[in-house]
Amino acid sequence: MKLGLYMDILNDMSFTEALDYAAGLGLDAVEIGTGNFSAAPHCQLDELVRSPAARDDFMGAITDRGLTLSALNCSGNLLDPHPERRRRCQQVYYNTVRVARELGLDIVITQSGCPGAPDGGTYPNWVTATWPAEYVECGRRQWAEEVTPFWREAGRFAADHDMKIAIEMHHGMVAYNPRSLLQLRDIAGDLLGANLDPSHLWPQGMEPTVVVQGLAGCIWHVHAKDTGIDPNEAALNGLLEIRPWDQSFERSWAFRTVGYGHGELWWRQFFSALRKTGFDGVVSMEHEDRWMGRLEGLEKSVDFLKPLLLNDQQDVIAPRA
Repeated sequence: MKLGLYMDILNDMSFTEALDYAAGLGLDAVEIGTGNFSAAPHCQLDELVRSPAARDDFMGAITDRGLTLSALNCSGNLLDPHPERRRRCQQVYYNTVRVARELGLDIVITQSGCPGAPDGGTYPNWVTATWPAEYVECGRRQWAEEVTPFWREAGRFAADHDMKIAIEMHHGMVAYNPRSLLQLRDIAGDLLGANLDPSHLWPQGMEPTVVVQGLAGCIWHVHAKDTGIDPNEAALNGLLEIRPWDQSFERSWAFRTVGYGHGELWWRQFFSALRKTGFDGVVSMEHEDRWMGRLEGLEKSVDFLKPLLLNDQQDVIAPRA
């Protein structure tokens, strides 16, 4: 497996400065945001769509530093109930797939999206309960009227461009666990799989190593981000948490630097579970720890993860007969 970095955390650096920093950490790969939830500090997507020279310069800056580009990330609410936001978000998705193809990539990362209520409004409506009964009706109509038509088309578009779509299962989106992700895969096709980020699974009560087993064969990319759970606050108020991020010290859970939520043994077991499924791709660090400085957190993550990542398959020693 290779160690990479989702470069949005270096948003105060220029593209070349951020690449120099990533190379200086001894990383293998970078993942770059193209818009939507990402401010895209290192990517001018429209220019990359138009200009072969811009694409050559973009890739040259990466490869000249001994790095590879693991994926482009256009995570956003592709089913946003606000018409203009939805139009912009979907345009970024389609342009990201086009550019990824031109750059020789085979993975684009995004999220499934979340529509609003079927009778209108501009706020997403994430259905996670079956009572009152209106929730059930809302969820059924979302999948029938919004999720299925869009992802059928978006899946065909990805297939036409030989592109794997790596969905980040995230609370607040219609595909937030393996069951809903596989439901989406049935609609979009086998090129749709997971960008598996364990930090989004723990707050929903899932065990990521079990999720790896449940998604064997359709994990395209992995994020390395940890979650710390306050057991006392979770026992008192549960894991359904709506306090804002600036109250991280009060919440029942918060995103943490790798190793500050779960220890070395857990991460060893996680990487072993991935290897067991045949995954040998990029593990891309994502830093959203408000308890620690971002560069400090990244450097601690590199020191923590590098010794734990399993080597290429040809280096694995076969058992003796």
